[in-house]
Amino acid sequence: MLDVKNLFAGYGIVPVLEDVSLTAEAGKILLIGGENGAGKSTLLRAIAGFNKPTAGEVLLDGQRVNGMAPEQIAKTGMRLVLDGHRVFPELSVFDNLRMGAAARPGDRAGFDRAVEEIYSVFPILKEKHRAYARDLSGGQQQMLALGQAFVAQPRVLLCDEPSMGLAQSLMPQILSFLRRWAEEGTAVVIVEQHLSVTAPYADDALIIERGKVKFTCPAAELDDRLAAISAD
Repeated sequence: MLDVKNLFAGYGIVPVLEDVSLTAEAGKILLIGGENGAGKSTLLRAIAGFNKPTAGEVLLDGQRVNGMAPEQIAKTGMRLVLDGHRVFPELSVFDNLRMGAAARPGDRAGFDRAVEEIYSVFPILKEKHRAYARDLSGGQQQMLALGQAFVAQPRVLLCDEPSMGLAQSLMPQILSFLRRWAEEGTAVVIVEQHLSVTAPYADDALIIERGKVKFTCPAAELDDRLAAISAD
């Protein structure tokens, strides 16, 4: 389980997040929404160690991880998939997946099973397994980035804007994969702009406004909560 308690973070002397707390449970998806500039991506980067919090705690199964380097946090079982499909462009699809396996050295059988599952979910990656990542479409690169993370089998997945650069027709495929992944025991946190599309796949929702938590609710109630706010 991921616990974030009273987190403050930003960029240098510029504050972005103020007193943010959240819980992401194994087997569930937490959806984080808010307008551009609200601090959503900063929150994920602070949790994963890329932005150093100035106050507060990030706990993974009760172990404090803030203050660790990002690579150390990754070794505790957390993985951040950034927007923009951050894959290795000069490597093939298969070699990109092998990079994800660096977190599981010596587990060749586990890697093979994970790759076959990725290929079954995203058949286009199997078809293009020898292609360079740079030659994939934006949607295919997003699939590959998720595949890299899946191969690592993290306990917590932080996913920043999975819809970035995707055709909307691909979103159900991506979100169904994340739902299935969560149900296998991973705590999944998704930052997303397209709340109405994503909420049906999530369990809980948290809305950030100007770096602060505006409200939390079950994901099934999100549309009603947002509608009520708009009507005020």
